[in-house]
Amino acid sequence: MPPLVINVSRADDARDVVHRAVQALAEGELVALPTETVYGIAASATHPDAVARLAAAKGRDAASPFALAIKSAEDAEDYAPGWNPTARRLARRCWPGPVTLVVDANRDEGLISRLPAAVLPYICPNGTVGLRSPANQLVQDILRMLAGPIALTSANQTGEPDATTAQQCVDALGDKLSLVLDDGPARYGQPSSVVRITPTGFDVLREGVVGRPTLERLSRMLVVFVCTGNTCRSPLAEVVMRRRLAEGLGVAEDELESSGVMIASAGIAAAVGSPASPETAEVLRQQGMSADGHAAQQLTEHLVRQADLLIAMTPSHVESILSLWPEAAGRVKLVDASGGAISDPIGGPLEVYQRCAEQIERGVEHHAAAILAELRAG
Repeated sequence: MPPLVINVSRADDARDVVHRAVQALAEGELVALPTETVYGIAASATHPDAVARLAAAKGRDAASPFALAIKSAEDAEDYAPGWNPTARRLARRCWPGPVTLVVDANRDEGLISRLPAAVLPYICPNGTVGLRSPANQLVQDILRMLAGPIALTSANQTGEPDATTAQQCVDALGDKLSLVLDDGPARYGQPSSVVRITPTGFDVLREGVVGRPTLERLSRMLVVFVCTGNTCRSPLAEVVMRRRLAEGLGVAEDELESSGVMIASAGIAAAVGSPASPETAEVLRQQGMSADGHAAQQLTEHLVRQADLLIAMTPSHVESILSLWPEAAGRVKLVDASGGAISDPIGGPLEVYQRCAEQIERGVEHHAAAILAELRAG
């Protein structure tokens, strides 16, 4: 019997489409789903018979593992505990999106251990698991409603071209599918990039939508200093940290990014594009540094999500950040490690800026030591 094909754009209620897909998966059926890369075949990873039929439909053996589709980066480490900073950065910055991360997985730890034993050879036969969070709202809604993750693979038989439309899924797999969700042509029309996380970085197993240069940039540490207007304290801290890290790594400041770290600054209430204050520029000039080219930027959700470390000037800045982005709690610190505030020098004489700079330098030294240790270890 041919599968039921639902045109999502013509459906009266998208929620009903999601419910039907969830029900089919929960009952052990195979469902063709749209993603931003290519169409995929999905089976509930809690249903051993469905996963076995998924392997048969693909014409592959259990030694070629399926990816697990999960909701978000926040869920990833629940499945395979012990991620390193590179894995966390790529998950936070690439998901939802066209990247599959292959990480070490112990069958006896995390949520992997709760999957049926008969499923594990299809998911992590070699001590690793591939995790993916597709950037398709329909799939995300299904993942939120389904109990457990989805075993996901491209909707074609092994060795055949990828399916980029719903009709190609039907042509390739026909009655092996119960349901096909037609959400139009896949956005990218090529597979996800498959990235193997290693103790010291990553290897690209398959270069798909996201190329190696972009992955290298996304894997670098990003430190963001935060104040109010991004014209006095945070740009000063940014420049000082850049010099301190360059000295610690033995590289020029313009080589920091290629050494694995990026430094930036932003303001809670910045006038976008404003230069550093004249007093800040003068304090830096006196120490042989420069804020030339600085342009104030607003702290945004995107920047918060990208940052590995958000270093704020005062406790009130920390509160402001966490009130908007509570999920960043583990990545927000104060410049002053003792918990004190770096007062805003704006409007004060140069001597006030100089004292502010001294406070910031002490705080930067503390954080720089930890950052250098992590960079050297990784």
